[in-house]
Amino acid sequence: MPELSKRVGEFTDSVIRSLNRRAEPVVFLLWGNFAIAKRPLIDESRHRGFENVHPSPLSAHRGFFGSRPFSQAEQALDGWKWPEL
Repeated sequence: MPELSKRVGEFTDSVIRSLNRRAEPVVFLLWGNFAIAKRPLIDESRHRGFENVHPSPLSAHRGFFGSRPFSQAEQALDGWKWPEL
């Protein structure tokens, strides 16, 4: 299982780096500690990252409920004059 976790992490890093090269702004929703640890890979001068606890039943009550992550993403897109989702 550790090998699979390593490969998933490498794949995720690769996806973030690829999206990070886009000229168009990207909103990253970073849910959970593993995702939050990827934040340094995001160029936040061009893109936005929003952190939160993972929305799983075990941790959602620690801050996910009521956090409105999609509203935050939509506000960022509005600021960039993108159409509503």
